[in-house]
Amino acid sequence: MNEIAKPFAIGPVRLEWPVILAPMAGVCDLPYRVIARRYGAALVCTEMVSSQGIRYKNKHTEELLYIDEREHPLSMQIFGADPVVMAQAAVAVEQAGADIVDINMGCPVKKIVKNGEGSALMKDLPKAEQVIAAVVKAVSIPVTVKMRTGWDDDSFTAVELAQRAEAAGAAAITVHGRTREQFYSGRADLDKIRQVVEAVSIPVIGNGDIVDGPSAVHMFEATGCAAVMVGRGAQGNPWIFPQIYRYMDTGEILPPPSPMERYEQILEHFEALLAYKGEYIGVREMRAHASWYTKGMYGSAALRERINRAATAQAFRDCIHTMMEDAAAME
Repeated sequence: MNEIAKPFAIGPVRLEWPVILAPMAGVCDLPYRVIARRYGAALVCTEMVSSQGIRYKNKHTEELLYIDEREHPLSMQIFGADPVVMAQAAVAVEQAGADIVDINMGCPVKKIVKNGEGSALMKDLPKAEQVIAAVVKAVSIPVTVKMRTGWDDDSFTAVELAQRAEAAGAAAITVHGRTREQFYSGRADLDKIRQVVEAVSIPVIGNGDIVDGPSAVHMFEATGCAAVMVGRGAQGNPWIFPQIYRYMDTGEILPPPSPMERYEQILEHFEALLAYKGEYIGVREMRAHASWYTKGMYGSAALRERINRAATAQAFRDCIHTMMEDAAAME
């Protein structure tokens, strides 16, 4: 095993590999987290959970707190800007059984930042530090913070926020190498992540543009980060985790999954989604996942058109089975 493929720890939570599934709304629900763990994600992170939703016992929010035993170790991400409410939410997260509580200070979405939450906290560092300190004080599990490099190109606040997070008791930091104004455009700025790594003594996790083994290794080498976090590269692609590990360990690039492997994984994911969310929601949410799973494949555009018309679970299964038959005939 080479140097960058070594085990990694966040406080007392020890991870076999330094590769983590990022928290992504609409992607990292329970069924996909279980799949990612099975494929080797060392740690999985939940979709962000509203601290106010926890406070007011919102039904949908409370559903997001459910954890399957197969997910551990698991980090549950919360967002908000009120230190008291965030502390209360962190307690609920710990009681739900999460191994780590993560604070979202990077979400760029307008409806979040207009309330002073998510990446808006990178413009109010004293408030951000108060939130982190309150959460750390409220729980016994490790607290981590996910941030961006800053609000825009003129405000590189990640170094100071990271130092404040460390002072407040955070166990680790994740830095997405883009500003809020970039959203997901352009390239992640690895030099800014490196500057954060050099400014603190707690582990820093690098995030942004990791799509395969070479890009993961480049993140390690360019930043000196302790671990990497995979976001959009893991959408419909749980194979990315063994691919990264193999490349980190041996330099070998594993072949992509076959069409049949992809279709079989779609069906497994779909059945898990049905069991968790029911037919109406499961069919509709699986459309996006199926699009990611089949991206770039022969016939994927026709498949997307068919599954977008599928209104029942059986109709969806029929679409996939037809594509499996076509793939088998082409082998």
